[in-house]
Amino acid sequence: MKTSRLTTFIFGALFLGIIVGWLFPAFSMKLSPLATIFLNMVKMIIAPLLFSTLVVGIAGHGDIKSLGKIGLKTIIYFEIVTTIALFIGLAMGNIVKPGEGLNVSASEKDLQVVESMSGTATSSSSSMSDMIVHMFPTSVVKSMADGNLIQIVVFSIFFALAICGVGKTAKPVLDLLNAVAKVMFKFTEYVMYFAPIGIFGAIASTVGANGIGVLKTYAKIIFSLYFALALFVFVVLFGVCKLVKIPFLRLMDALKEQILLAFSTTSSEAALPKSMEIMEKFGVPRNIVSFVMPTGYTFNLDGSTLHLAMAVLFSTQLVGIHLTIEQQIVMMLALMVASKGIAGVPRVSLIVLAGTLTSFNYPIIGVAILLGIDHILDMGRTTINLIGNCVATVVIARWENQFDDEKMYKYISKEKRRKQLISYFGKKTKEQKAEV
Repeated sequence: MKTSRLTTFIFGALFLGIIVGWLFPAFSMKLSPLATIFLNMVKMIIAPLLFSTLVVGIAGHGDIKSLGKIGLKTIIYFEIVTTIALFIGLAMGNIVKPGEGLNVSASEKDLQVVESMSGTATSSSSSMSDMIVHMFPTSVVKSMADGNLIQIVVFSIFFALAICGVGKTAKPVLDLLNAVAKVMFKFTEYVMYFAPIGIFGAIASTVGANGIGVLKTYAKIIFSLYFALALFVFVVLFGVCKLVKIPFLRLMDALKEQILLAFSTTSSEAALPKSMEIMEKFGVPRNIVSFVMPTGYTFNLDGSTLHLAMAVLFSTQLVGIHLTIEQQIVMMLALMVASKGIAGVPRVSLIVLAGTLTSFNYPIIGVAILLGIDHILDMGRTTINLIGNCVATVVIARWENQFDDEKMYKYISKEKRRKQLISYFGKKTKEQKAEV
């Protein structure tokens, strides 16, 4: 019932933020600190939660060989799914042609921002070897401070291996980290109570800054992207869940709050801690959840990858350049590499897009135009990134024959019973409730 109330408050905050942003734009733009504070509260959870759960998940089972198999299967799955996302994005861009006939100009300020972005992208993801080197931290404290998930994962794996190597002597450390994981899950529960405030501030400030009218101007690119994202979810992710015999709609129902949180805050990190907890309750072992989900935020950004494919075609169509199929395939291969490893950089999709267009000597004015609606586009792609990584955990767990069906059905039954109770009590008068 607490979960139901929180969902209601989140929906209420979402709609209230839209109304306040529309009616009082000047005031609403001052509410962005509410969203920033909430996101900062979430970020302070992630490093200790990820470290403790991953170490306990690996060292607690003591099966080091299985980690290598899980890692290989995870990367294979990520590459297959992100490639499909790229093809869907390219197909939608070729069919809808969102850049053709759009009569919108970029501001001088946005052009300056985009020019700086292209330089950032060039220095951030110059080669595959640089990306691999970047995975290994020089200081885990710095990695935790920067929120670099992949570096935290690498350190946690080596730390867990060391615990296994030491043996019984390291048991107090393992017990301590197990207690830390439980404390951090409870900590997450408390922080989520502030979600409606953060969502209200994020939505109100966004609508206040851009206005409702921006949706009409950019309707073609916005709706074509959202349609492509929906197609990816209901064809690819639904199909994958069907293949591994996981009830997709039940999974989405379990994640509904976190999906709404990711959508309204445009932050995958905001939904990560609670999503990990839900996936564990849903039947995925802790070691798989704590490895696959954070790794996915570097290698499995399905929504961002699909958006990039469409954004490249949008930017070239806007200036009258029509790419051949061969050119699009080359561009796709470049995006597959460029989109990896810089997930923690703000406006990552636009940065990668600007750098890719620059490297192929295409105009970057399209990126400047997309900058005006990037928050609206980011809401969709961030949500799909979250859903894609949650689906990845159940796929890998099933692939490893470690998925707990009994735990899943017990969780589903519990949620169904909870809804029945809410419905039952909702129809009762105060006197009847007191009697019950």
